[in-house]
Amino acid sequence: MKAWLTSILFLLALLPYGYGQTRKELEDQRKKTLEEISYVDNLLKTTTKQKSQGMSDLKVLVNRISLREDVISGLRNEISLLNYRIELNTLAISLMESDLVELRKDYAGSIRLAYKASKGYHPAMFVFSAEDFNQGYKRLKYIQQSARFRRRQAETISEVVKEVNESRKRLENDRFKLTDLRGREETQKQLLEQEQKKKQTLVKELSGKEKKLQQDLEAKKKIAARIQSEITKIIEEEKKKAVRTDLTPDQKLTGSDFAGNKGLLPWPVERGIITGKFGTQKHPVLKNVDVDNIGIEITSVGNTPVRSVFRGEVVSVIVIQGGNIAVIIRHGRYLTVYQDIVNVRVKPGDKVETKQTIADLFIEPEAGNKGVLNFMVFDEGKRLNPEIWIAPKK
Repeated sequence: MKAWLTSILFLLALLPYGYGQTRKELEDQRKKTLEEISYVDNLLKTTTKQKSQGMSDLKVLVNRISLREDVISGLRNEISLLNYRIELNTLAISLMESDLVELRKDYAGSIRLAYKASKGYHPAMFVFSAEDFNQGYKRLKYIQQSARFRRRQAETISEVVKEVNESRKRLENDRFKLTDLRGREETQKQLLEQEQKKKQTLVKELSGKEKKLQQDLEAKKKIAARIQSEITKIIEEEKKKAVRTDLTPDQKLTGSDFAGNKGLLPWPVERGIITGKFGTQKHPVLKNVDVDNIGIEITSVGNTPVRSVFRGEVVSVIVIQGGNIAVIIRHGRYLTVYQDIVNVRVKPGDKVETKQTIADLFIEPEAGNKGVLNFMVFDEGKRLNPEIWIAPKK
């Protein structure tokens, strides 16, 4: 087989494999994101019977918009991959069809040469008409070699024709998929536009309650300050104990294991969405107002057990006026904090295991039975971003 044909067939053989892997990943991610959007929709539906929507609904809506943008971005990547594959397949088909013409021309030429060489007689006559045995043997070998050459040409032509037909089928299938993906993208863009309009309407509605929002924000700041003060006090006390007595071998091992599971820790609730990011964030309604989050906010709906993200020891259970209860668990040098919980099932000194239920999330009936868990991670006194410690959604 000619080198150019081998290259084309090799290219076509590799393309579906690498492409398929990448597109499969994109498809899986799109399905997961759409499932997450469905869950967020349920969160929003829980407040449809309420007379008005509040900040929690706005945060959930912002989360859904972000997820929708991820879906659109993924669809665009899929479309880009399909376009690239279509271009390559089109080029390969064009090259193979062009070379097929040459192959057939060469094959026809070899047939004509063989006919002329035998002067139209049966090949056996061409052999038997030789002057001696040696000449007859050479003529026989020539006929055999010519036949093998023509057979290889015929097989090559057949192989190229088969590959062209298969490539055309793939091309037709890809074009159908491309049309489908573009339709999906357009649908998602329309949904995104609707959600952005809902966000603008809700922001406008909430902006009319700026005074109330300011009061709520100040109240939350005071609660957060009290929580931070209590947490800092306990962390500092634990830190002093660690300095005086040093960590036990078990605590050191637990801390090492905790650090080794960064990005793999289970979520503190089985199902929920992140509606409050770590660190300084712009207030979604109030202009020129920043909100400093010492952890992340995870919104869930209905009866929601809260669980430890790793094995450790409960070091404190704090009752915060206006902020329900907070539980602090030590994992070697690391501490995790679970705040705005009720029905606490543990006490200081208790050993807990990974995913062990420690309490229930406080649910607000007037907010559609939604609750918001404030989850924090500390490395001794240094606060960390919990989002990069928990595992990505599966």
